[in-house]
Amino acid sequence: MNFDFLPDITATITDIPKDGIVSRTVFQNEHVKAVMFGFDTGQELSEHTSTHPAIIHILQGEADLTLGGEPRSAGVGAWVYMAPNLPHSVHAKTPVIMLLLMLDWPTA
Repeated sequence: MNFDFLPDITATITDIPKDGIVSRTVFQNEHVKAVMFGFDTGQELSEHTSTHPAIIHILQGEADLTLGGEPRSAGVGAWVYMAPNLPHSVHAKTPVIMLLLMLDWPTA
């Protein structure tokens, strides 16, 4: 098959646990991994890095992001490209649904 189609990617997160975070891998191949996250209000991913470039897309809710030490407020539609090894964190101000794309492209 040459494509994968999800008519509503937000429907993959139907049950955000109270005071918790849920994640679901919705697609993966040798070049990209797509993970949906659901955060309850106040939940966070503490600062970390990745060796791969990544993209965050906020689909529902509001979050505070820290990107390379710089705070950003992110609401529905916010989109972020992160270079490899960029320190980043996510803190949910409201219940949040977020798509994370982790990229892995061949260099040669």
